[in-house]
This record gives sequence, C-alpha cells and structure tokens, in this order.
Amino acid sequence: MADPTDELPKRLAADLDGIFPQVVELMGRRLYWGLRRMSGDHHTAEDLTQEALIRAYHALCGYDRDRIRELRLEPWLWTIALNLGRNHLRDRSRRPTLVELDEPRGGVEDPEMVDGAAWDRRLSALSGPQRTAVVLRHVVGLGIEEISEITGRPVGTVKTDIHRGLNRLRTIMEAEEHVARG
Repeated sequence: MADPTDELPKRLAADLDGIFPQVVELMGRRLYWGLRRMSGDHHTAEDLTQEALIRAYHALCGYDRDRIRELRLEPWLWTIALNLGRNHLRDRSRRPTLVELDEPRGGVEDPEMVDGAAWDRRLSALSGPQRTAVVLRHVVGLGIEEISEITGRPVGTVKTDIHRGLNRLRTIMEAEEHVARG
C-alpha cells in the first residue's frame, strides 16, 4: 500500500490552499508525537508542530509548481520540525530553569501520563543526535535513509546513533527495574 503522502506534492502543486489542510491532517499528529518525545513537553510540542506547519506553508507559497511537485514532503517537513526543535532546546538551555516551590496538588496520577513522563525522562538522558534518531525510528517509524536525509548525517552514523541510544535506554530501564525491586 502506498504512503498517503506520496501523491500530496503533485496535488499541492495544483492546489496549495485546498490541499495543505490534508497535509496538516496527515502529518500533524506524527510531527507532534516526534516533537513531544524530543521536547518532553506537550505544550512545547504543540507550539513547535504548529510553527513547523506554518513555516512549511509559507515556504511552499514561495516555491514554483515544479519544485513542489518534486518535493519529498515527509522528510522536508521533518527537517523543518527538527530544526525548530533543536533551536528550542538550545534556547531553553540558555534560560534559567524555574523551580516549582509548592508540592503538586491532586490525587492519583494518570498512569499514561506517568509512563509518558518516564519516557520523556529516559529520552532526555540521550545525546541530541541519539534522541532524534531513536524518536524518528521508533516513535515516528521512519526508515534509516529518511532519518539520514532529515538530519544530514550519514546512514552509518544514524545506525550508530540508534544502536547507542537503544543501548542507553536499555541500561536506564534495567537500573529502574533494579531500584524498583529493592
């Protein structure tokens, strides 16, 4: 079965304003979840996803039809999203961290939120390239060649980033399990 994004560039070239909402529909959630795992924050991921889609639309408005028709849409969108994500992480590291002084309120936490927070914490322990490669491969489901194209890193380096990132995650999870057992 063909990828639904394969035909979009041709359709975008013919009717950008009419077809772009389909791009948002098809790619918005995938971009969000990838950025969510990279940033560790729901609101940041929403903002970055919206900004990536807005920038993509504005860029497409400046492209001629032939360029749009030949576009590899998904890797192109991921390049925009990852650049925004990297910029956000870099800018965030330059700002002072706010510390919550009050204990969090509320009763029982949502198990899905706790698990998501645990994964965010685990992924944040990886280097930037490892986190990006692991998220794009195992959260988003992209192929090695696509990740290479998006990140601008050689295929072998992407494979190494994924391998080392998964090994690091395995080590972290084994340590968590050891602590939980006492």
